[in-house]
Amino acid sequence: MSHHSTVLKQERRFMIDLPENYHDNERDYPTLYVVDGDFQFHHVSAVVKNMTRMGKIPPMIVIGIATQGNADYIYQTTWAIDDEPDYGGTSEFYQYIKQELVPHIDRDYRTNNNRILSGYSLGGLFTTYAMVQKSTPFNAYLAMSPSYWFDDYSAEKSIAKFIDGKTKDEKTPPSPLFLSVANEQGMGVDKVYKSLNDLKIKDWTLVYKQYPNENHFSTALPAIHDGLSFLFEGYYEDGYELSEHNDVADVLATFEKKKQDYNGFRVEWLQAYKFSKYVFGSKQTGKVDDILVEINKRFPDSIVNVTNYLALGFNRKSQFEKAKEILERIKAQGEKTALWHHQYSLAHTGLGQFELAKASQKQAMALASKQHLPMWQIWEMK
Repeated sequence: MSHHSTVLKQERRFMIDLPENYHDNERDYPTLYVVDGDFQFHHVSAVVKNMTRMGKIPPMIVIGIATQGNADYIYQTTWAIDDEPDYGGTSEFYQYIKQELVPHIDRDYRTNNNRILSGYSLGGLFTTYAMVQKSTPFNAYLAMSPSYWFDDYSAEKSIAKFIDGKTKDEKTPPSPLFLSVANEQGMGVDKVYKSLNDLKIKDWTLVYKQYPNENHFSTALPAIHDGLSFLFEGYYEDGYELSEHNDVADVLATFEKKKQDYNGFRVEWLQAYKFSKYVFGSKQTGKVDDILVEINKRFPDSIVNVTNYLALGFNRKSQFEKAKEILERIKAQGEKTALWHHQYSLAHTGLGQFELAKASQKQAMALASKQHLPMWQIWEMK
């Protein structure tokens, strides 16, 4: 995709990757902006999609910020140095992203205010440049093998000085920052981390990770995975963790605490599936009515997900009337999703209502196609 930049006075390209279930709901999503999109976008969006499917992070919109070749990339991600014409575009590039690209994405897609900026190499240098600007639109930063050697390692002192002053003025910790470096000498990342860590800012989410078995190019893939894992640490409770809870009330209290983390918490598909298995495995299905009341109160935008997977459990246990009952409670919201119609079809089939089952399944497949659901979800419903 492309649009005209008034700031840069030229057409600028960008890439978009939407969450798998973006079209079957009306949620607003966090965004992950990727500097040097031509080189980084595809593997970053693939990692995000995989981690989202596995429940490790929330679904998000990934935006690749493209550059126009290597010379443009170097120019746009660096500030001016005397007698060096190849450098110097970072201020205008930042203004383009802040004033034009971010508003463009927010206008055309359903976004929330949680915006992550990620960059690798000179893109990592630009990422922390954006972090220290006033009124930056971003509130989390992943800088992988950032080129802090640039400008005679000036970033070491300038970043720490800004962070220290901003913290004292605003009396709040800075935005989360993930720094990483591979087996590469002279990058200066260790110096920057030390200067930041020495500030000893309370409650700041700051992590530095080294990859001694990776080089400057191979580190990008594991670093983006670890950076996102750091940012959303503890987002998902697997089956073993759920089994350690006393009861459903204890689980919901744990989920409630997660709402205080970066980007909050929703009960996404895999968490809903595991939660349903926990309810059935711990023989707490007699509380399902109260459970759904609590889910609707605490996580209203997750009520359809949770209900659908609890209905799946009841259908598998041949408790078709109960599956139908809980599905009909959320009919207004649920009938907009393919999974709701599929579970409704299974409940009708179990009750011998074959024409209703056929109609519901037909609607499930129509919605799956219309909403561009991934093939793994479509085949789960066949």
